[in-house]
Order: sequence, then structure tokens, then C-alpha cells
Amino acid sequence: MTVDLTVADIVADAPAPATAGHPELRADGLRLAYGDRVVVDGLDLVVPAGRISVIVGANACGKSTLLRALARLLNPTAGSVRLDGRAIHSLPTRQVARQVGILPQAPVAPEGLTVLDLVSRGRSPHQTWWRQWSPEDERAVAEALAATGVTELADRPVDELSGGQRQRAWIAMAVAQQTPVLLLDEPTTFLDLSHQIDVLDLVVDLNRRDRRTVVMVLHDLNQACRYADHVIAMKGGRIVAQGAPANVITAELVGEVFDVRCEVSVDPLTGTPMVIPTSRHHPRPLLPVAARA
Repeated sequence: MTVDLTVADIVADAPAPATAGHPELRADGLRLAYGDRVVVDGLDLVVPAGRISVIVGANACGKSTLLRALARLLNPTAGSVRLDGRAIHSLPTRQVARQVGILPQAPVAPEGLTVLDLVSRGRSPHQTWWRQWSPEDERAVAEALAATGVTELADRPVDELSGGQRQRAWIAMAVAQQTPVLLLDEPTTFLDLSHQIDVLDLVVDLNRRDRRTVVMVLHDLNQACRYADHVIAMKGGRIVAQGAPANVITAELVGEVFDVRCEVSVDPLTGTPMVIPTSRHHPRPLLPVAARA
């Protein structure tokens, strides 16, 4: 995969203000539940338009549930999700799909579906009975395949790919949808470190180039700090802190949200917070080798 930005560029090139015309996505008094089990309750959130937001938190804190609600995949039991001021569940499906794209956790493709067919499905919201497949659709699919490094896999069945290849194919479908808002639930799942960086750099490219609003769920706090303009920390179905990584990710916050003791240092490459957890076998930072000699 070829990307134009390096990690250093991400820090040096501070996000420009969101441009006019970006849809506003927000949640007001949101209550989400699976049956009788309430997962999110009383949550308010305004997604920063044109920025990259990363949701972090321990397992089962409601991160993915919130993302599903923002994508209109889960109906709230109270409160609402609003897209440009209108309740998202009151809007036509096709209208929402043209503005908000989502990559859920562990998506499954129909057996035998090729990568090209999968990515082409990202253009479905743009199809109507009077507007069928067009050169614009062809170009969008080709660009998405190239951007995610799966062009050579276009004719391969999705179910025959490795986990990392499969994940990139699904991301390509979301990219081909060309929505101004993109929601990604753990997009680096199954990827080795090199491809994790490729995918996250790609997300930054999409944001910088098109000013796409991106909301991601990530487990790696250090990656969240490097790639996010805005971090949303959740615990027990509520937002406990949000803002710039340097203002949110502290040793106290990590202890409260993850029940982990840590040191928070400065990433030498990016200047963003770097979380160094302690453990029973590593209870405190070791002195540098030179100091121990």
C-alpha cells in the first residue's frame, strides 16, 4: 500500500478546521440495551466534524454498541442519534448510507464472493433505477482497491483470504462508499503491525484529503494517541473524558478506565502520550541501562 503521510506528517500537519457542509452526527440522552441489559445510558456526544475521533475503553464498556447506534444499526430505547439535526432512524436508509459508512467487527461475506464484488457493493447507496453502474462507480472502486492494497486480490474469493487480507477488503468496501462520515469498529483486527500502520495511515489520508469525519474503536492506546484528533474514553456505558489525546490520556484516566497502573510518557516520534503499563513483574520503570551499570 502506498500512502503519502508518514507518522511525522500526522503530527506536523495539524488538522484544518472542518469545512462547511459536513454532516453533524450527535447523540442526545442515548440509552442502548440488548433486551433487559442496558449497555449505554444517558450518553451525550457531538462527533467533531472533519476530525478523527477514537473511542477507547475496557471490553464491554459500550464502545461498539455506541458505534452501532451512530450507524443506525441499533435502535435506542431512549434518547436519539441525530444526523444534521434529524433523528437518524427517521431518515431513508439510502440517504443515511450515502452519508454514514460503517465497518463492523468481524463482518462475513457470502460464500464465493470476490473482493471486487465486495468492494463494488460499497457503491450500492449511489445506485437508483435510473442511475446504474457508471464510470464514477468504476473509478471509486479502483481507487478503493488501490488505496487499501488489495488490487491484486480483486478476483480472489473473500472467504479464501487471510485474516489481514480480508480485513483490508472490507475496509476497501467502506472506502468505495465515499461517505463523509466513516465509522470503523476495530479496523486493525487480525492485522500484523505493518498492516495496522498502513490501515491507520490510510484513515489519516482519507481524513486529510477529503475531510472525512472518522470515528474508530481501537484497543491500542498508543495508536489511539498517535492517530486521533479527539479521544473519547468510556467506562460502564458512559463517557468519562473526551478531548485531545494529551488532555485525556493520563495515568489517572488509564487507572480509572482500564484498572491498570501505568506511567504516561511522551512518544519520542510524535510528541503524543505514550502509555507504559506496570505489572507484577514490572512494578516500576527500570532505570536506563547506562544508569544501572
